Amino acid sequence: MKAVVLLGFWVSPFGQRCQIALAEKGVEYEYREETVPRDKSPLLLESNPVYKKIPVLIHDGKPVCESLIIVQYIDEAWPDRAPLIPADPYARAQARFWADFVDKKVCESALNLLKLKGEAQEAAKEEFIENLRLLECELGDKKYFGGDAFGFVDIALVPLTSWFYSFGTYGGFSVEEAVPKLVAWSKLCLERESVANSLCDPLKVYEYAKKIFG
Repeated sequence: MKAVVLLGFWVSPFGQRCQIALAEKGVEYEYREETVPRDKSPLLLESNPVYKKIPVLIHDGKPVCESLIIVQYIDEAWPDRAPLIPADPYARAQARFWADFVDKKVCESALNLLKLKGEAQEAAKEEFIENLRLLECELGDKKYFGGDAFGFVDIALVPLTSWFYSFGTYGGFSVEEAVPKLVAWSKLCLERESVANSLCDPLKVYEYAKKIFG
């Protein structure tokens, strides 16, 4: 086993966060694909006995779980390369706030949009769009969420953009029409090698979504 191992699942935006962070830092690692939710490997169950889910980063035999915690760990474990989290305490707190917002609000409303039907789905769609508009407002005219530097909030959000086609198809709307600046930001992020090599083809994501959500 290499010194750094990442347990992930090909379509998971949470695992992709970790892949992007490792690539930005230039860290060599071994990637191990898990067949979740079925047939979880003994290594996954041993490394994350509490939640039993990916992603898990194993560094020198020690596991770190939960994607945003892993990204912060990567930033701190390799501090000499491409800082991902702001050094300023207030800017750092703001970055953590918006990354947490992505996890608690955006991901939740996105999941509901995919799995619910009828009026409940329509309500989830409206909430999802409103959450994206809040993020678009926070982005403003900046290049990235942290300004000129690609960082923590970008890494938290950008993997979800490969699901935008699925969200729009399920909800019957255009994400680009709803949040054009956010989509422009996502295209800028895709110009980065770390992002382009980590994200999935949106059409493959949609095919996967159909298998899971119908």
